[in-house]
This record gives sequence, C-alpha cells and structure tokens, in this order.
Amino acid sequence: MEEKKTNRFLSKVDGYFGISESGSSFRTEIVAGLTTFMAMVYALLVVPGMYPADQVSFGAVYIATALGAIVGTMLMALVAKMPLAQASGLGATAYVTGTLLGGNMGLTYANTMVFVLLGGAIFVLLTATGLRKQILAGIPDEIKTIVPVGIGMFIAFIGFKKAGLVVLHEDSIGFASFNVLGGVDYSGAIGAAVALCGAIAIAVLTKRNVKGGILWGMLGSAALYYALVGLGCIWDAGCRTVFQNIAEGFEDPFKAFAAWGKESAGQVFINGFDFSGIGAGELVMVIVTASLSLCMVNMFDTLGTLYGACSKGGLLDENGNPIRVNRCMLSDSIASCAGAVFGATTVTTYVESSSGVAAGGKTGFSSLITGICFIVAMFLSPIARLVPDAATSAALIWVGVLMMSAVKDIEWSDPAAALPAFLTITVMAFGYSISFGMGVGIISCVLVKLFTGKVREISVVTWVIAALFLAMFLLTN
Repeated sequence: MEEKKTNRFLSKVDGYFGISESGSSFRTEIVAGLTTFMAMVYALLVVPGMYPADQVSFGAVYIATALGAIVGTMLMALVAKMPLAQASGLGATAYVTGTLLGGNMGLTYANTMVFVLLGGAIFVLLTATGLRKQILAGIPDEIKTIVPVGIGMFIAFIGFKKAGLVVLHEDSIGFASFNVLGGVDYSGAIGAAVALCGAIAIAVLTKRNVKGGILWGMLGSAALYYALVGLGCIWDAGCRTVFQNIAEGFEDPFKAFAAWGKESAGQVFINGFDFSGIGAGELVMVIVTASLSLCMVNMFDTLGTLYGACSKGGLLDENGNPIRVNRCMLSDSIASCAGAVFGATTVTTYVESSSGVAAGGKTGFSSLITGICFIVAMFLSPIARLVPDAATSAALIWVGVLMMSAVKDIEWSDPAAALPAFLTITVMAFGYSISFGMGVGIISCVLVKLFTGKVREISVVTWVIAALFLAMFLLTN
C-alpha cells in the first residue's frame, strides 16, 4: 500500500515537471541537478569575499547570496520548469562592490541594494510588458556583443588585485614580485603564485571535462595555499598570523544567520533610502544609471546564458528561441527583487547551468535538486570562510577567461564597430567601472554613426540610453 502511494506521488511529480514526456528520468535529473550545483557553488565562496569588510560581514553576505540562489533556482524549477540555476552574478557584484562601493560616491551597502531592487523591478516591468525585446533590439549589436567581454576583464582584474598579482602604486600599476630572497613578503607572494596555479588548474580540469572543475580548482588552491603558508611558518611571522586569524574566525554557522539578520535582511528598506552621503544634484542620475546598468547587465547575462545552455539540451523552439523564455526572464527578475530584500546582489542565470543540461537535465526537477543543495550549503559558511582570497581569485580570473570568447564576434576591420567595442572593454577594466564602460561605448557608437551618415541606424532607445549616460558623466563625480 505504501509503495502505491509513493508511486502515485512520483507520478504526480513526473507529470508536473514533464520528466518522462521530455525523454528524461528521475535519476538523470538528479545527476544533472547535482552537476549544476557542483559547477556553480563557487559563487557562494566568491561573492561574499568581493564585498568590503567595513561595509558588511562575510557571513551576512554568504547567507544573503545563498537565499538569493535558493529563490532564483526554485523559481526556475517551479515556475519556468527549466533545468537552469541562479545566483548573484559576478558581473553585477563587481559593479556594486567595485564601482558603487569602491568609488567616491559616498554610498553604503544598503544604498546599493536600492539600485539592485530598482534594476530588478525595471526588469520585471520590461519582461511583463514585452518592452524587453524592443530595448535589446535598440542597443547596437557591437555593444551587446562586447559587454560580456568587458565585464569579464573587470572581474579578472578584481581577481588579480585580490590575489596581489597586480600591485597598485601611487602613480602606476605593477605586477607582483616573487623574489622572496630579495625581501618580498613571503605570504603575499604565496597568494599571488597560488592564484596563478589555481587558474591553470581550473583550465586543466575543464579541458579534461572534470565536473565542477572551478570548485575543485579552488579547493585544491586553498589546500596548496595553506600547505605553503604552513611551511613558511618556520621563518615568517606573517604566515603564523594567517593561522591565528583562521582560529579566531572559525565560528558557529548560526552566527552567520545572526549577522545576516542584523546587517543584510531588509536593509534596502531600513537604511537603503538614506542617501545623506551623496549630493542631491547627482542623486537622481546615480539612481537612474546604476539601476539601468544593473538591469542591462542582468538582461545580457540571462539572455546569453539561456541561448547557450538551452541550445546544448535541445530546449529551443521552432524559431530558435529558448522554450518558456518569458517565464525564465520573469523568474530571473523576481529573484533579483527578492535578492535585494535579502541583501544579495542582482540574481542572474548562471552559465554553469549548461553543465547540468549537458548531463541530461531537461526539466525543472534538476533545478529543484540544485535549490535543495543550496539550502544545505547555507549552513556551511564557516567552511566557506576558510577559502583564501588566492583561491577565489583563481575562479575570478577563470570567469574572465570564459567571458572573452565573444570578442571574436566583433568586426574589428570596421572602425564604426571596433572603436565602441574597444572603448567598452578598456574603460570597464582600466576605468574600474562597468557602467562607465557601457556609457562610453554607447555614446561613441552614436557619435561615429552620426558623423558617418548612418544616423538612421541609431534607434530611439539608443539615443535615450546615450543621453542618460552622457548626463551621468556631466552631473556626477
């Protein structure tokens, strides 16, 4: 009798997700869900470490990021019914931590969550009304193509800086020195070397089709880092400090929940609208451009991932578009709004979902498994804190590598396409700002077309976006 009840339950689950109908099975979907989780769980290790400690603690952001991933992935499972998973995007996180918090705007962590919330709300509105298609169609192709490359360069630069591979001097930038015999800080040199070794290890594991290559590369880098630091403890006091900090920082996992409740949960409403640190004259432009930038970054990331992942699993319709694309986009945008309330950066669909699709995932049941894994991972924050910057930096560098592939799609022989693309990449990386890169790229694209007699190719949407970014440059610091 119990067996019949179980079978009836499984039959209902099968019918809801369409597992048998899609030609899949429970076993395949479970394996696919676990594969996706292993491929993208590194986000829980990397994202919290990108936030400045003087703004918000690692534990608080860890829980917020996990909750954002759970809500986003469950929406993909239960609403879109697609084998795709979500978490806070590294591009959006880099923008929030590097440009908004890392600049001189006088913004707080809570302020940035307002931009995340508004960006998600705009995304919801554009998706629900169908304006999303018109917005994307109005943005020049060279900008849509090159933005992921610029974001990748920006993310990689953050990784180089966190690892100490890039050293910022007062008036210059230099590469790390490994001359430990010449008086260079031993523990610092270890971090830089391990980050490079970690990036190489991830590349090797990926080349050999090892599932969860980024995660295993990070864990291996962490082990190597502590082994080398332990060896250095014999003669270097700085290395001994590393282990002292670990002993002091290892804590009860429920303390992370307490920190989240105090520092992150609902801060978007509690302190987010206190913009006393920024002048009233530039506040409006910052709100508009920051929210728009986060929305556009999310749209580019999500659409690119949807087409890439779905094409690998035969999840495209007769027109070559991902099936249930509107549900996917709606799930993404709602998760971003929820994430802002939790204190998480913009939630987006992860390209690592394609690993689960490649493993045979075809339905939302695989995403359900991934979401359950994220629930379990919420209680592992003390372990996540053991992963050093050197290891997370290796993942950031590798993500930059992955995002470089679109550079080949630019027509570099055409100056009208080459200059906006080049400026977008370089300003994002060297200007340390995703929004500045997008702004300069779009404005230059408009000007080149205007002065080469191609004004008819400039859509109304492009004119409006270019005007907003121009106002941002003129009215903000």
